[in-house]
Amino acid sequence: MTSGFSIMDFEIMTERLYLSIWEESDASWYRELVGERGVDKPTLEDARKHVISLRDRALESGIGALTIRRKEEGDMIGYCGLIIGRSTIEEPEIAYELFKSVHGKGYATEAALAIIEAAGATGRKRLWATVGSWNIASFRVLEKIGFIRHHSTWKEDGEEVVWNMRDL
Repeated sequence: MTSGFSIMDFEIMTERLYLSIWEESDASWYRELVGERGVDKPTLEDARKHVISLRDRALESGIGALTIRRKEEGDMIGYCGLIIGRSTIEEPEIAYELFKSVHGKGYATEAALAIIEAAGATGRKRLWATVGSWNIASFRVLEKIGFIRHHSTWKEDGEEVVWNMRDL
């Protein structure tokens, strides 16, 4: 038990996807995913340190982002899971990021619904999602999985961050 909650399931199967805890070998594809953000790709060593950190934090906190592998194709397509982010361990954020090549196929929605179920099984009652106001695709996923707009905050650079909420 962590913070009075059960530990999240770190291996989840859906109809088309297999979600699991990070492994060191995920560093190479994670580098490519970060590169799609339009920022410099981390070095392989920095990516390796980051994925190890993600795994360690998940094991320590009892929640985490999980890698997403397509069952049929066997390829890694991104991640989805629970993070503390801008929120709290009691009411964590759902987070997801998938390669652009698999956008529009319902994978983010499928993975996020599985994570919502896993979050409920831990005993949590509410989840958050913070999204830049420009990220229309993420808003579509959040709408499909039952999140509603709650309020906005603004970063120092003036970017609006929209807080979305869902009761479990």
